[in-house]
Amino acid sequence: MNQTIKIERIQTGVRLEKRMVKVLKALAEQKDMTLGDLLEGIVLHAFEGKVPFSPETLQTIDQLKAIYQLDLDASASHRMQDDGE
Repeated sequence: MNQTIKIERIQTGVRLEKRMVKVLKALAEQKDMTLGDLLEGIVLHAFEGKVPFSPETLQTIDQLKAIYQLDLDASASHRMQDDGE
């Protein structure tokens, strides 16, 4: 049986790329979880060098990226700049 872990959450003012947020929100909705829970899971997996998504979820992400016209990939991560900067 999984034991509950008590934690303290805080509000944060993180800014993210608009289409990426749409994909993340849609994925969280599809998984019946909050955006915060989804992001925490992604980060915890990344901290351990683990892949956070199953092949099926990756297919869903590809579909959502197409719907929201998110054409960015990992190679864009250090090259993004806010519009107008």
